[in-house]
Amino acid sequence: MEKRLLLDLARKMRRAPTKWEDIFWQAVRNRKLCGVKFRRQQVIHHFIVDFFVPSHRLVVEIDGKSHLDRVEYDNAREIFLEACGFRVLRFTNEEIEQDLYGVLDAVKRHLSAVTPHL
Repeated sequence: MEKRLLLDLARKMRRAPTKWEDIFWQAVRNRKLCGVKFRRQQVIHHFIVDFFVPSHRLVVEIDGKSHLDRVEYDNAREIFLEACGFRVLRFTNEEIEQDLYGVLDAVKRHLSAVTPHL
């Protein structure tokens, strides 16, 4: 997909987040988690990722039911992103809804492992 189209699509996705993306966003926006900057619906190469922490090359994906039919695609996408030097953490909608603090703790552990002083 052309870069301009991806950027337009990402902008539209930021305006209409899923319930679970919004829950996660409210918890991490404005450097609330470990003082790091999260971006949402960020274009990386030819993909749009849910959340991205540029300083730590971290991608956070929130997977809903639609991802059950896209396992191969998601795996290939994750392999590509990791080959480019990004770390991908995946969480389900259910994890966000039922254990947000556990999800945030997992993200925090990763951020701390990359930057021990956090």
